[in-house]
Amino acid sequence: MVEIANAAQAAAARRAVGFVREQADESNSSAETTLALLDTISAELWRRLSENAIEPNGYYLPEWELAVNASAQARTSVSALAADAVAVHDTPCLIGLLPVISAWRAYNLPLPALVSADPYGTLATPLLDRDRADEAAASLMQQARNAGAHALILRDITLDGAAMMAFTRALASEGLKPRILQSHARASLDATRNADDMLRDALGPKKLKELRRQRNRLSEHGEVIFTIATTPSEIKRDLGIFLALEASGWKARRGTALAQHEGDAAFVRRAVYDAAARGNCEIVTLHAGETPVASAIVLRHLDRAFYFKLGVDENFAKYSPGVQLTLELTRHMCADDTIAMVDSTAIPGHPMIDPIWRGRLAIGDVLIPLNRRDPFVPAIRLGLALRTLVREPARRIVHFIRKFRETRS
Repeated sequence: MVEIANAAQAAAARRAVGFVREQADESNSSAETTLALLDTISAELWRRLSENAIEPNGYYLPEWELAVNASAQARTSVSALAADAVAVHDTPCLIGLLPVISAWRAYNLPLPALVSADPYGTLATPLLDRDRADEAAASLMQQARNAGAHALILRDITLDGAAMMAFTRALASEGLKPRILQSHARASLDATRNADDMLRDALGPKKLKELRRQRNRLSEHGEVIFTIATTPSEIKRDLGIFLALEASGWKARRGTALAQHEGDAAFVRRAVYDAAARGNCEIVTLHAGETPVASAIVLRHLDRAFYFKLGVDENFAKYSPGVQLTLELTRHMCADDTIAMVDSTAIPGHPMIDPIWRGRLAIGDVLIPLNRRDPFVPAIRLGLALRTLVREPARRIVHFIRKFRETRS
């Protein structure tokens, strides 16, 4: 019965996609071209918006996203939905911003929708002015309509966050409501707690004892030192360490390390330097004597931090260097009065971070319909369902083959 239901759904989706193909092709070819390009948005207005955002997103700060847009692999030449307004003394201001791409580019499907752009991080929550969030959400939706889109798809948004609530209210005022396409929970850290109490509750005395034993064994290779790079000279030194460590292990074997692609390497160098210069990025590193054994990039925005990427020296794997670094990062963040929460930005069920950071964020993809009783909206949902139906088994097979090869190597 499941196979029959899946087949029926797939057939319905194929018919729906065929129904909208002609109109969607036209929409996809024109929607982005009628919008401003992201790199034409005033960085100063963008920065002011980010300082007053209703919900933090370090990946959509101008220093980060403009660097992504300039050179990151398959993430360049992005358009933008930008909600302009007039502030006091008739000065222009920006009250909402969402980098977007077409559904064709996002999913390789001819659907009349705009989709939040991938900021090289698993969070694409739009920036909305906290004092005019509902107005900003409504304005972004209207811009998407004006561009010919029938729906706006917000990928990787916090489902119970303030930005999503603003979109929900803006939709309700027009007799509409959002549709969740997929959702999952990922690890987060409540940085308002005492770090030692939090780690004890999360890991228990037995696991903590084992980690202390591993740290003592690691210290046999030299004093274990945790460093935080924030100044330009520190960032230059430790970014090189991070890129080397990330490219030394399984990410390099899969071909996904940042240093392995010229555009990605250029993006992360520019993004980290520019964001660090404004106090929005730091690099944390764990050393055993003179040897760096783990390093990570951490973004900051308002009262939230974001654990971007981690690189480790697999020669020290038996000492759990990634876990040891994460324990130090936990203590560092919990001691910082300006940070209330750290988003792991990790996959759900991540084997390293989930047991340590026991908070959970609800993250998902949400379809925002732009018109009432629009026949294109069900077709868009079905088209995306068909894509998932086809891709998920293939993804599982690729994952199995990859893990099998790694265990044999």
